[in-house]
Amino acid sequence: MTKQTKLTLFDFTMIVVSLVIGMGIFRTPVNVAHAVYTPFIFFSSWLAGGFIALCGALTYAEIGSRLPVTGGYYKIFSYCYHPSFAFAVNCLILISNAASLAGVALIGAEYITGVVFPSASDPQTIEVIIAVICIFIFYGINLLGLKMSSRTQNILTIVKISLILALILPLFFVTHGPSVTTVAHASLSPTTLEYLKSFGIGLVAVSFTYGGYQQTINFGAEVKNPGKTMPRGIFIGIFIIISLYLVINYAYVRVIGFENMKNARNIAAIMASYVFGEAAGKILSVLLFLSVLAYVNVLLMSNPRVMYAMSEDGVLPPVFRKRSPRTDALTASLSIYAGLCILIVFWAKAFDQILSFTIFLDCIGMMFSAGTIFILRKRTANLDKATIYTMRLYPLQPLVFISAYLFVATSIFVDKPGTALTGLTVLASFIVIYFIAARRKAPGQPQKMLK
Repeated sequence: MTKQTKLTLFDFTMIVVSLVIGMGIFRTPVNVAHAVYTPFIFFSSWLAGGFIALCGALTYAEIGSRLPVTGGYYKIFSYCYHPSFAFAVNCLILISNAASLAGVALIGAEYITGVVFPSASDPQTIEVIIAVICIFIFYGINLLGLKMSSRTQNILTIVKISLILALILPLFFVTHGPSVTTVAHASLSPTTLEYLKSFGIGLVAVSFTYGGYQQTINFGAEVKNPGKTMPRGIFIGIFIIISLYLVINYAYVRVIGFENMKNARNIAAIMASYVFGEAAGKILSVLLFLSVLAYVNVLLMSNPRVMYAMSEDGVLPPVFRKRSPRTDALTASLSIYAGLCILIVFWAKAFDQILSFTIFLDCIGMMFSAGTIFILRKRTANLDKATIYTMRLYPLQPLVFISAYLFVATSIFVDKPGTALTGLTVLASFIVIYFIAARRKAPGQPQKMLK
């Protein structure tokens, strides 16, 4: 890969922001408000989620700095644990992300269909067609190479940030909105355990609204000066995200009211109505559609790189390593992944059940991926400290991050034990598949190890 096609600090920061800010912030606050008893617990959940995200960001910044390779999220599992575990976890993440991309594309198509085809007799078919077209368009953009896809991502991410800022504007227009303290009358009947449980349920939603930045290490080999650019980009990106999340949640509570949020169906539309008036619905739909496109593009950028890394280790066929000689795009991995996303679009509703299993497994992936820092520090102790990022207060940050996701995983297990057990069964099945496939390999084809 030539120097000219590598990601700059701005490019990488925009990728961080887009991987985290999806549709969740326009919906999740309602779920959190419904789960908790008071505004204090509501804001505590978002503050805790931000602190956890910061600890995770610093941890992944050092991981990416010490192991700057393409498809890093797969490589760290393979290098620090075992290729079978790397294969199992990343297969589930690839499927989960493909389903997430398909679902988000359909949501975006739903928004824009109402604007462009308000009287359509069969809106669901139109939504599917628009979702597929969107995937095709960004598949084509990514085939043009990293430079084109990153520039497109920068523009769409700026649109996404502008949307959030627009939804914050009602703070300056509403003079008689509900106060943040409107629920001071809340009953004292809940026990400490019930408060803790509600905080845990709220933190589950918050954690996944903050999640996604761990995938930034997939771009390690394609970043200019990764030892410095990756940690700076991750830190700046997370700081932007935390700031936006806290301010927009304050705006939601201040304008809509905490109690009203619990049953609000579309908080983004409510906020937009204060700014855009009668035209709020159409303007918001267009902006949300553009925000969706940013998420579609960034997942098409990130996930094929995991498939490339798996092919490098021999757990996927060599064809997944195929690049375009002109644009350096991962043609095979990108084509197969885009095809998977399009396939899922046609049965995304049935796929929602599989997504619920992978939520629990994401927690496992986050805990074990963050835990690789303890192994990487020992194996890369010979690296020049001037060329890599090293956390201060280590090992506090990874321990806080791992403990938080252990708490989230436990909350999910307590709330939905069947889902958690099914998820673990699927994970184990992928590990078995790995060893069955490994036994069929020809002798003399050992797994490729990182130097």
